[in-house]
This record gives sequence, structure tokens and C-alpha cells, in this order.
Amino acid sequence: MKSRESHLVELVDDTGRALGEATVAAAHQAPGRLHRAFSVLLVDPDGRVLLQRRAEVKTRFPQRWANSCCGHPQPGEPLPEAANRRLAEELGAEPASLTEVGVYLYYAEDPSTGRVEFEYDHVLRADVPADLTLRPDPDEVSELRWVDPAWLVREIAADPRTYAPWLGGVVSRLLRPTPADTPTAGTATPSGRRVDDASERSGGR
Repeated sequence: MKSRESHLVELVDDTGRALGEATVAAAHQAPGRLHRAFSVLLVDPDGRVLLQRRAEVKTRFPQRWANSCCGHPQPGEPLPEAANRRLAEELGAEPASLTEVGVYLYYAEDPSTGRVEFEYDHVLRADVPADLTLRPDPDEVSELRWVDPAWLVREIAADPRTYAPWLGGVVSRLLRPTPADTPTAGTATPSGRRVDDASERSGGR
């Protein structure tokens, strides 16, 4: 799993235009370099979303509950191809039909590891059957559970440190889809860009 730190990610500007590439490790060193990412939400027939608890060996936000699957496309790699690759690697899932429901541009610092998430995050939805078979990789995922997304929004507000800091924004795009080329802006980062500040809301970064 840690070998992916040497993989390449696509650096972008705040409109999603490709600017170059960097390794995963370099892009996540403070103060961070804005790069393309994706967050997948698997949705069952009852409208519940699958959460995964990130494994303890993760280099960023370990043991936090997060969306079904996250990752980075390699430079020039199509998003559906990249997302289905990671669904197989993390969850042992079969390929899924994916729909982009929005883009989440955010910045967050992990107080426990010093790493930074600074991502142009494509939020992808996949509707899956009730009898979906999953075989999670224990080096990626420590637990799985299905939850109601409206309940999850309230839980994140009440106990943010239990969850990955990007999860609230990702679920928001699921509940209120936006055009794929319209990232939502929030506060300014050290680079001066306007993004959502997804940092720790209890105790600071």
C-alpha cells in the first residue's frame, strides 16, 4: 500500500486544468500541491451509502470513517477507469457504472501525520445492488458500514474527528448534485486559492 506514495498524480489549477505531475508523497507534503482526486460513494437500493474506516497504516487520516473509496487518477487516466481500479483494490468490488455528481475543492491538514490534502476532488456515485459482494483489503480498510446520508451529515457535525475531513463535502455533493465543472469555493488556503477549509473543526489544524 505504501508503495503508492511514489505513484504520480496530476497537478491542476482551481478550474481543474492539468498543470503537470508530482508523486503522491510530494503532493501531500505541506503546504500541499493542488491535484486531481476522486471520491466514490456506493449507494444501495434504500439510498444508504457505504462508508469505510480507513486502515491504521494509511498515511493520511488513518482510522477515520470516509466514503466508500478514494484515490487519484494517474496523469491522463480516465476517471471511471481509475475509480474502478481503486474499487477493486480497496473493496474487491466488481466494476461499477459511475456518475459524477460534483467537484469538491478542499484543503485539510492531518494533525497526526503532518500530511496535507489539497484536492480537486471529483465526486462519483455508483448505484449498487443490495447483495453487493465486497472483499475489502485489510491494508486499506478496517471496517465497512451502510448509513443513511442525511443521518451522516448530522453525525459529522456532532463528531467531526471521527470522520475524514472531506467526507461532509463529498456527501453534500451527493445530496445536492452540481455541474461537474463547477467546484464549490470556500476559504483561502496558503496559496491564495479559494477552497473549502476541510480542516479539523474542533481544536484547530
